Amino acid sequence: MTKSRNSRITGAGRRTALFLVPLLFFALSTELPIATAVKVKSDASIAQVLASISVKGRAPKTGYTRDQFGPAWKDVDKNGCDTRNDILKRDLVTVIYKSSDCVILSGVLHDPYSGEDIQFLRGVATSSLVQIDHVVALSNAWQTGAFALTLTQRTALANDPLNLLAVKGSLNSQKSDGDAATWLPPLKSFRCDYVARQLAVKNKYGLWLTASEKDAIILILSKCPNQLLPAK
Repeated sequence: MTKSRNSRITGAGRRTALFLVPLLFFALSTELPIATAVKVKSDASIAQVLASISVKGRAPKTGYTRDQFGPAWKDVDKNGCDTRNDILKRDLVTVIYKSSDCVILSGVLHDPYSGEDIQFLRGVATSSLVQIDHVVALSNAWQTGAFALTLTQRTALANDPLNLLAVKGSLNSQKSDGDAATWLPPLKSFRCDYVARQLAVKNKYGLWLTASEKDAIILILSKCPNQLLPAK
């Protein structure tokens, strides 16, 4: 009786297995050491990107400061607005501006991490309710290869819209510098998008994954075999 019950495979289990087999094959057969890792084209599949990213332990945090990633919210695209306001403009709705199309006074965020609608109101006591999260936290990035990038490259990483989301402030604080193995958005339906974005960022900037981080990502992606990498 026990043998018969253990031998059954549900439809969901079969779908998970069908996704994991090629994913693990790519990951095991094509993994490269960090010294020779190559970035995969942005139109590659998630399995190809995951296989191309090296696996290694976290480097020491020695030398890390926020300043290693350039001035906070630098106007890297030269559009006259700092990066924070660019992301608020992208992610909020019902936006009201101060006096130009840069400084946002208020708006509503549909928080991707919780699913809640959060009112943003600029002010000392209220601005922190909506924060800009580095999807790959800067400290995590430093410890997984960014220490070897140039200041220009690190500044680009810190201000890249691909790596930035407006989110609920308390969840951003809760996440800290966690990776997919230690922190995930409470809204389970967003987790596939979340780890896909982390992969896209790590691929773009040549960063590596830890073993536990990669295992967590594989598990999450097994539930969404058609997940695509974000382009921006």
